[in-house]
Amino acid sequence: MAERKPRKDAARNRAAAFAAADTLFAECRSPDEVTMADIAAAAGVGKGTLFRAFGDRTGLIHALVSARLEPLRVAVEEGPPPLGPDTPPLERVPALLDAVLCFKLDNRHLALALETSGSDSPYSTDHYERWHALLRDLLDRVPGLSGSDFTAHALLAATRADLVEYLAGQKAVPREELRAQLAKFTAGVLGSGT
Repeated sequence: MAERKPRKDAARNRAAAFAAADTLFAECRSPDEVTMADIAAAAGVGKGTLFRAFGDRTGLIHALVSARLEPLRVAVEEGPPPLGPDTPPLERVPALLDAVLCFKLDNRHLALALETSGSDSPYSTDHYERWHALLRDLLDRVPGLSGSDFTAHALLAATRADLVEYLAGQKAVPREELRAQLAKFTAGVLGSGT
């Protein structure tokens, strides 16, 4: 059976909700300040529409982040080097971490909202689990490197939204400096395995 396309009004409401949530999270002091009522009002839709479409605030944030991550997911799963699957681990690990860091820098407000929303641990989100599993599997292929599961967690910790917000936002560390520091840190970890 063919998958049904969403109705035009549903697609329009989804786009309006995404745009409203994006703006509200970008403008707030804390992600906790933004409610479903705020998003519904800014999107010009009823709260019930949002709850039916996304379940709850966390579901809306997950859906918005997933939509934003889609180009990165495609690049990692199907793309050319350095992110694509045919790239050797010693090149792909730093490229993947750089891409995750850049995503968090470009979407700090959403990444922070996702990592602080709901009662779930940020380590149990689909996004985190996907990046962790990929890094762990790549690290397993680095000669002499042990403890790939922990190492993957430790490397991803350097891209946590709260740390990125602290460094880029509060400490005003420039983007390129953060990227260079992450690359140096990653090279040190990968170099310790050889």
